[in-house]
Amino acid sequence: MASPQTLQPVLKMKVDELFLFWLSEPSTQAMLKDYLNKIKNGEEIELSHADFKGTSTLLLTENNNNNIASKINATERMTAALGAPSSPPSATLPSATGSNNRAGVNARALRRSVSTKKQAQAKKEESVTPALSESIPKFYFPRGQPQANINIDNLISKIEKTFSQFPDERVTLKDMGLVAKACECPLYWKAPLFHAAGGDRRGYVSVHKFVAMWRKVLQTCHDDASKFLHLLAKPGCNYLEQEDFIPFLQDVVDSHTGLAFLKEASDFHSRYITTNVALLEEEEEINQLTEFFSYEHFYVIYCKFWELDTDHDLYIDQRDLMQHNEQAISHRMIERLFSGAVTRDRKVHKEGRLSYTDFVWFLISEEDKKTETSIEYWFRCMDLDGDGVLSMYELEYFYQEQSQKLEAMAIEPLPFEDSLCQMLDMVKPEIPGKITLRDLKRCKLSHIFFDTFFNVEKYLDHEQRDPLLAARDAETMGQEISDWERYAAEEYDNLVAEETANEPYNDCCDNVLDPIDHITCAFDLRNEKRHLFEIPNPHCNLDLDEYEYEDDFE
Repeated sequence: MASPQTLQPVLKMKVDELFLFWLSEPSTQAMLKDYLNKIKNGEEIELSHADFKGTSTLLLTENNNNNIASKINATERMTAALGAPSSPPSATLPSATGSNNRAGVNARALRRSVSTKKQAQAKKEESVTPALSESIPKFYFPRGQPQANINIDNLISKIEKTFSQFPDERVTLKDMGLVAKACECPLYWKAPLFHAAGGDRRGYVSVHKFVAMWRKVLQTCHDDASKFLHLLAKPGCNYLEQEDFIPFLQDVVDSHTGLAFLKEASDFHSRYITTNVALLEEEEEINQLTEFFSYEHFYVIYCKFWELDTDHDLYIDQRDLMQHNEQAISHRMIERLFSGAVTRDRKVHKEGRLSYTDFVWFLISEEDKKTETSIEYWFRCMDLDGDGVLSMYELEYFYQEQSQKLEAMAIEPLPFEDSLCQMLDMVKPEIPGKITLRDLKRCKLSHIFFDTFFNVEKYLDHEQRDPLLAARDAETMGQEISDWERYAAEEYDNLVAEETANEPYNDCCDNVLDPIDHITCAFDLRNEKRHLFEIPNPHCNLDLDEYEYEDDFE
């Protein structure tokens, strides 16, 4: 295949273009006309140029008038035409002996200047461009930056040595923890490693299958994030979906010492896995964790859902959700929740029911409106037309029901105009009269904004609270436990206290609507570890073994 021809500029055409531009200048034409008049009158013309060391004098006499006349006519024709010449005329002006005319001198000087600049620029590009490309290192590594000091063969040898400890060099899921450590991976990667090597099909993993799989991972994935994604994701996918976490989380439930009490209650595994999506390894006391895998948090959420789900079919409708927190949330907001604005399941809008997964999102967003996720959640609910802006009409739509609730409680509500002025002063939107998601995220009092329009109980709490304390809370936001953690801790204590008070009556009767049979522990409200109680026993005809995980992740 012939190499492509290198394009080079035609310098002659560029010089001709520059000469025409110079010749078209009014000052050039005036100068030439002045020279022509002097030539006709037989006067002297002094030409000076940087190429000349001195001044050359042209003396025109009567003896060469004939030659001059013909040259004058040629110059006049060229000046009148103002066309682009193929080359500068060499006899435009007469010159003395050993001298050229001014146009010729300028043209040659211009050619030399342009040619010299082009050559210098070409040399500069040839010398600079490779140096620049060599000095910029590669900066984009979608699967992590490769590390030169990693010896893959040594890692494989450690893995083979670990497999040699087991009969026929085959390892089951129960013993995959040792293999995970040999791979220098976290302990709870053992299930993803086991499934990625095909262990779920045979019930064990051979050393050859595992080494082939792990060598490929080490060669293509160079950091923990890319390795974890490769192990959990479906073949050919570079992203994770919720159901991809199920085998991983199921192994955590089955093997973590802090969740040993869940082994006998397989009915609740799906509920617990749905509630938690994270990794933990070294913390043995589940309730000491406030971000993920907290059994306290799961217990509070599930009990709240159980109280609303009166028919215990694992779904709640609008009438059920209205009972949450003694009907504190407005009916118009409840309708928005069931409209599909913030739910993934299409059945919500079609069938008018919320699943347990949807309720988890709702409860955490309701009890902690300071997080970005909660702000996005409620902003979508209030943005009726979906234009990304909360208009005055939309705010008034939600405030009308708040006013009616306050009047029913014998409390005189603020006029909408006054309340609106307060909210605008608090949020300070970039565009006057239009509140965007960015405005609410920037505002540190977004929880007060939302409660003003659809939660009457919390709105009254804000109104009765000392403004100085509210300002102090805004300044210390993020420096203490979150609103959700505080709520979960208080509700957990209340639930435990209620069950403890009911213990004397559990021997003679059962509460069929209570998700918990009894409590087997005592607890300290201070810094001591709380012990776990027995698993709730749902008294219903629903077989939770038939419940499929996919229902929560549609």
